[in-house]
Amino acid sequence: MKRLFLLGLVMMATAITYAGGYRVSLQGQRGLAMGHTGVAVVNNAELAFFNPAGLVFLENKINAAVGVSAVFSDVVWQNDEFGQMARTDSPTGTPFYAYFSYKLSEKFTLGLAAYTPYGSSVAWEKDWAGSHLVNDIELAAIYVQALASYKITDNLSVGGGPIYVNGSVNFNRNLNRTLTDLEGNRSNVTIDASGVSAWGWSAGAMWEPVDSLRIGVNYRSEILVEAENGDADFQNIPNSPLTPFEDTQFDATLPLPAELSIGASYQLNDQWLFAFDYNRTFWDVYRSLDLDFAQPGIPDSNNPRNYKDASIYRFGLQYTANETFTLRAGYYFDESPVQSGYFAPETPRNDSNNFTGGLSVNVTDKIAIDASFLYSRFEEVNESYDPDPSEFPNYEGEAFGGTYKSSAFVPGLGVTIKI
Repeated sequence: MKRLFLLGLVMMATAITYAGGYRVSLQGQRGLAMGHTGVAVVNNAELAFFNPAGLVFLENKINAAVGVSAVFSDVVWQNDEFGQMARTDSPTGTPFYAYFSYKLSEKFTLGLAAYTPYGSSVAWEKDWAGSHLVNDIELAAIYVQALASYKITDNLSVGGGPIYVNGSVNFNRNLNRTLTDLEGNRSNVTIDASGVSAWGWSAGAMWEPVDSLRIGVNYRSEILVEAENGDADFQNIPNSPLTPFEDTQFDATLPLPAELSIGASYQLNDQWLFAFDYNRTFWDVYRSLDLDFAQPGIPDSNNPRNYKDASIYRFGLQYTANETFTLRAGYYFDESPVQSGYFAPETPRNDSNNFTGGLSVNVTDKIAIDASFLYSRFEEVNESYDPDPSEFPNYEGEAFGGTYKSSAFVPGLGVTIKI
């Protein structure tokens, strides 16, 4: 019995790891409408995220961009062998961004950015077949960044700055498949860590070899978020010597992976702009996650993840119809970092095809409304969470698997201001 509980605590760590690594590509309505390209696109203050080196190429002295998206996701899990099915009932996520730049001179621009590149909210049906792995989870990670952009020559610039991260996570799961208290309530645990912070950095460069072509590169560092004295709350625990669990605290280090993006944009004429970005995310930092529980008798737990580095291929185009309307469309293919045998239901995902579109409406010479939409279709996958014992010999968990079908629809709205 005690081994089952300890196994459950190990599985609890899985939720933190996967949610912490969940990448949300919604950092600007104009960029998103073009397949979330932007490393080599000089469009508005969204450059603060995509490539701060380009801020110095913006024409206006003051540039700002703010926006928010609404994430509507649907995940269905099935196990045909046992005739089981479950569906998520997740609340709508609302990732946001806010960017600002101020041109001090023709060669030097300062900026400030706040955005949410990591975050998720997943809620499964109560007491579903995988409730011993996860019932619900909410994760938020907010990046705040001070930026500087410097023009070395008329066609070459560099930029970057420090990143401050503040985040929180709340996660609930049942302790195992069957345990209840005397009233029949399932025994469960909730972990909560808030006010967790860390530092990182980003740096980029942009080169314009000819008037119609731009090439950009941007690197965002790995950030290690250390959660100390998080709360673990056990509920509906039977009064038995075999279940000696009480509320305690835990420490853990949650890594947010580094990213490298390379892109190019080509201005065919006054109306058509084409863009391509390649993104490499270094997910292999998610080898495992160690949790240190403060309660005596609960050993430190090691949670296998065994992620692999993954790539995203992005394509976008922009059509300037007239002085009022600009139309955009795009596509990107997103590789999953999850390897076979390590597929968990906390934030289930597989390789995905993503289709985007949107437009900008110039209300005045200084204000524009930006709108976008994203439809993500994840490839259906029949997988399990069953780590390889040759790589993780200390893991003794019970395999859990099935078929996952996932999709998401994300509308977004923003405002661009230039003075």
